Amino acid sequence: MAHWRGVLDEMVRERRSALVAYACLFVVDRRDAEDLVHDALVKTFARPRAVTEIHAAEGYVRQAIRTVFLDQTRRRRTWQGKAHLFDDGQVPGAENAATASVDVGAALALLSPRERACIVLRHFDDLPVAEIAAALHLSEGAVKRYLSDATAKLRTTLALADAPHEFETARVIGREGKPS
Repeated sequence: MAHWRGVLDEMVRERRSALVAYACLFVVDRRDAEDLVHDALVKTFARPRAVTEIHAAEGYVRQAIRTVFLDQTRRRRTWQGKAHLFDDGQVPGAENAATASVDVGAALALLSPRERACIVLRHFDDLPVAEIAAALHLSEGAVKRYLSDATAKLRTTLALADAPHEFETARVIGREGKPS
């Protein structure tokens, strides 16, 4: 068995759940995330690689997850621009998404694909703006704008915009129940 196949087998055995969880940050639905991981694995290991360790292979697969997600989004957007030529004119509304339970998954689903990708790379992969810009082929200014817009949307969606910061509301209560 080729060495890269051993690395692939070990990575799928040990890191599959982490990769699916990572993909869930992009697509929210677990089944779609599993499909995304599968597509990324196929894309990464379609040809033999000189990968000798599992962490390097996982880095390749995570990059492929991002790329496959963005490619699928572009294809979907292109199709949606042409779908009216084949459709009867009825387009489903966004009312269902607005009434969904407010959690991180639902909030991420409301972001545009680039905003979602920027948020995931910044806050879950802990990448600096420059690396996000390089990974997504955007300017640093565009990444900062996507992060700013996405953060504002997440605060609104998660009802955190008006919530005071912890240090602003912290008060020490004395024995009589009066603030001191």
